[in-house]
Amino acid sequence: MGLTIGVDIGGTKIAAGVVDEEGTILDTHKVPTPSTPQGIVDAICAAVSEAGKGHDIEAVGIGAAGYVDDKRATVLFAPNIHWRHEPLKDKVEQRTGLPVVVENDANAAAWGEYRFGAGQGHDDVICITLGTGLGGGIIIGNKLRRGRFGVAAEFGHIRVVPDGLLCGCGSQGCWEQYASGRALVRYAKQRALAAPENATILLGLGDGTPEGIEGKHISDAARQGCPVAVDSFRELARWAGAGLADLASLFDPSAFIVGGGVSDEGELVLDPIRKSFRRWLVGGQYRPHAQVLAAQLGGKAGLVGAADLARQG
Repeated sequence: MGLTIGVDIGGTKIAAGVVDEEGTILDTHKVPTPSTPQGIVDAICAAVSEAGKGHDIEAVGIGAAGYVDDKRATVLFAPNIHWRHEPLKDKVEQRTGLPVVVENDANAAAWGEYRFGAGQGHDDVICITLGTGLGGGIIIGNKLRRGRFGVAAEFGHIRVVPDGLLCGCGSQGCWEQYASGRALVRYAKQRALAAPENATILLGLGDGTPEGIEGKHISDAARQGCPVAVDSFRELARWAGAGLADLASLFDPSAFIVGGGVSDEGELVLDPIRKSFRRWLVGGQYRPHAQVLAAQLGGKAGLVGAADLARQG
């Protein structure tokens, strides 16, 4: 199969890109993300139509944040879009006249990294995305593993602290409450409130109060050596690495790929994640260790991965 289109549904924009067999994006078209479920369907179709102009497109892959059924056709539950049993495949196929594959966005990003990014050369890869929340994807034996009902790899909602912090999913103690961009901001605010003398740089980048701290401030302050910012990254990394050690016990991959906005800080976060992973890996002194790698495709991973999954059929 030749050219396919990948669609990435973001909070503010929907991007459609024409992707070739080598994972190269040839053309893109972006539209603002509407506020209604039907408006988003309309926007997807419009973006696909515009991106595909002048190209011979054979299929479309859509990455959706939420639970996608085992047939990769229906979005069972998408909390941020308010889709409930949304027949997205059928709707977009009817409007575009093209075969459509719908996939969870984290799965699509994981597949993109496996095929064209940091996962090349590995048969067994586990991906996690450290963004506002925590997502993931499982590739074992060169295949994307989705589970019987299509909703596997929701790593962020593994409960790591019984009766812990309340999560947006309604449960308590979920991993993403301790290892995510949202958690990083919480750590920094707590530490700045407790010891403002150690957060001078961090507070100076915001409005001077712990409440005004944002993720970008923590990154900037950490690069300047701010103790509170650096310690906040270490706390996030401690939880992330411990979680990877648990996933190693489940899947035994040759590599973990860490993506998402938090991973953009590179070794500032990856080095302590690796140390925590080694610390908590059961039998670590006697067994081979999976590599912990930085994602390479950045924000393009989901679009490229969705397009390639459409090519796979």
